[in-house]
Amino acid sequence: MQLKAYQAYQKNQIETLSQEKLVLMLYEGIIRFAGRAQEAVRSKRYDRASYYLGRAQDILLELMVNLNREAGEVAENLFSLYEYMHWRLVQANIKKDESMIAEVVEIATELTGAWKEAIKTYQTHNYTTNGVNVSG
Repeated sequence: MQLKAYQAYQKNQIETLSQEKLVLMLYEGIIRFAGRAQEAVRSKRYDRASYYLGRAQDILLELMVNLNREAGEVAENLFSLYEYMHWRLVQANIKKDESMIAEVVEIATELTGAWKEAIKTYQTHNYTTNGVNVSG
């Protein structure tokens, strides 16, 4: 009974997050799972590495599917970056190559930092469009 209550609580927490925080959590998830995959490759636990790489790949696919590519060049560039990261994780899984995983962790870390800055900028500025406040 407690497990179901906890799962319902977690689901509610995620569903009520702002889009900005949700993307941040997804980036952090990539870093976490890819980091665990690196450790698993180092210890030659390839089944675990494959599992964690799959989780990171799933997050990237989720980001790709939900990206509004009609938003312009930045969205297209993000899509290409997500696609590249996904491809590198697939290759890392095939080759059990820790350096490929490290590359994805580095990119995701940079995206996390940039996203945190974008959120901070958005929250501290008063954006208006035709007199309508659009700040968060």
